[in-house]
Amino acid sequence: MSAVETLQASPATVAALFLLFGLLVGSFLNVVIHRLPLILKRDWRLQSLEILGEWAQEQGAAQSLSQMRVELENLQAANAPPRQQRYNLVVPRSACTACGHRITALENIPVLSWLWLRGRCSVCRTRIGPRYPIVETLTGLLSGYIGWRFGFTFAAAGALVFCWALIALALIDLDTMYLPDDITLPLLWLGLLFNLCCALSPAFYEAARQAGWPATDGQDKQLGYALLGAIAGYLFLWSVYWGFKLVTGKIGMGYGDFKLLGAIGAWFGYASLLPVILLSSMVGALVGGSLIAFWKHARQIPIPFGPYLAAAGLVYLLWAHQLAAYFPVLFVARLAGQFP
Repeated sequence: MSAVETLQASPATVAALFLLFGLLVGSFLNVVIHRLPLILKRDWRLQSLEILGEWAQEQGAAQSLSQMRVELENLQAANAPPRQQRYNLVVPRSACTACGHRITALENIPVLSWLWLRGRCSVCRTRIGPRYPIVETLTGLLSGYIGWRFGFTFAAAGALVFCWALIALALIDLDTMYLPDDITLPLLWLGLLFNLCCALSPAFYEAARQAGWPATDGQDKQLGYALLGAIAGYLFLWSVYWGFKLVTGKIGMGYGDFKLLGAIGAWFGYASLLPVILLSSMVGALVGGSLIAFWKHARQIPIPFGPYLAAAGLVYLLWAHQLAAYFPVLFVARLAGQFP
């Protein structure tokens, strides 16, 4: 029996391996969550300075514009990173934000290092927030469950990528109120490519059809339904955005939410959209109402919707059969007046 066959025959072994690998990925996701917004902000700032500099140059040689051009060049030089210091998701090595101490390999073991250091920098003793081990633990546990749920299969690989992307997106949105295209758009295209050859679970569609939801008639149509899911997911929130803006004159959500729902539709088809929208809206309303009622969250301060979409997407990934078989049935039955 080959190693692959051995793994496929032992869900517990696959779950343990995925758990350990997920802990490592969770450590990297902490880097992505922290650095990607900073990298994008730096790039946007440099692009803006370039545009302003070109505009100043086109206006002629007036003294004020010439002075502006010089100041813009100085700003651009100040904002550009030194050539010898690259800053991306890989380099430089992680360091303490307070004293600059470079994190050693022993200090970078997921969860265990944080516990060993008691949540503080080993040099300056500055507190290290608990979100780092929480992200690592969450990523590890979800990865392990995916290994148990899908086994050592191509579907499990797709589920892992989907899960990791949603974790990063949810926390970046919480921090910055922004869902970066660098993650949402590749996630959308990967969902369509994934459906060329594999569905995460044909039972998703079968259970949805039995529950009365629109679903595919077979795996041969899954790419078409994934494409419809991407289009319908984007256009649904796009319509909500413009409807809210026309009625109230205010902006209710960002374009990143459209792309994220489109990505979820690309992975699971349009049959997934209604349960995902209902779940995310209900949880969002509950959390938002609680923040306003009990934590005095100001109504005018926006609350990101991306984390609720991401959570609903993960729920659908892992428990779509139960959602399709129970949750939608009760909802439709209530609309039909069969339940009080």
